[in-house]
Amino acid sequence: MNVLNNLFRSLPAVKVVDSGVFNQKYVHIDLVKNDGFQNYKNATAFESGIEKYLSENDADVAFGGYNEMRNLYSRSTLFKNQNTEERNIHIGMDLWVKAGTPVLAALDGKIHSFKNNSKLGDYGPTIILEHHFENLTFHTLYGHLSIKSIENISVETVIHQGDIIGYLGDASVNGDYAPHLHFQIIKDLDGNFGDYPGVCSKSKLEYYLGNCPDPNLLLKINHTTP
Repeated sequence: MNVLNNLFRSLPAVKVVDSGVFNQKYVHIDLVKNDGFQNYKNATAFESGIEKYLSENDADVAFGGYNEMRNLYSRSTLFKNQNTEERNIHIGMDLWVKAGTPVLAALDGKIHSFKNNSKLGDYGPTIILEHHFENLTFHTLYGHLSIKSIENISVETVIHQGDIIGYLGDASVNGDYAPHLHFQIIKDLDGNFGDYPGVCSKSKLEYYLGNCPDPNLLLKINHTTP
């Protein structure tokens, strides 16, 4: 994994949402420290809270969430039930921005798979790209897209860095969240197709952090917190 991390560090910064938004318009957000986001009652309230946070910080995109323990998943049996250990540690990066925002391919690659993961709290429409660099193979996952983003696309289609691969969906299709992109780097998909865990349990955290590097190694967004 260190080889992969070193590759990401060596590459120029990439964007995965609207290329017209400059880095000074990004603001870091920690959902754990912002209790209102952890305990939101519905997606409309959550979206209003995100919009207020962006306005207060003169920002267009709020980002963060890698290796962040959250309680907002407890509303869904997808993450918490009587038969399995609770999954509540986020292992991708979230970029909170308006529905309809273009989503961009991080790097050259091809479409590995796509799927509408439609359960409450899940990704909704999701695209996974496969990348090959310097004898390394890895994947990037883009979750919470619009339905149209996965219509009329095909596995194996070649994608170039910066191509628009989809658009962000709203709460009606994105798993019932405020609009945002879940962006995740994955070394080994473990046989998954159109889906991969974006939230893990404490007992499996070491494995998932090893298999899913910090997305900011690629994005290189300033971590200044308001």
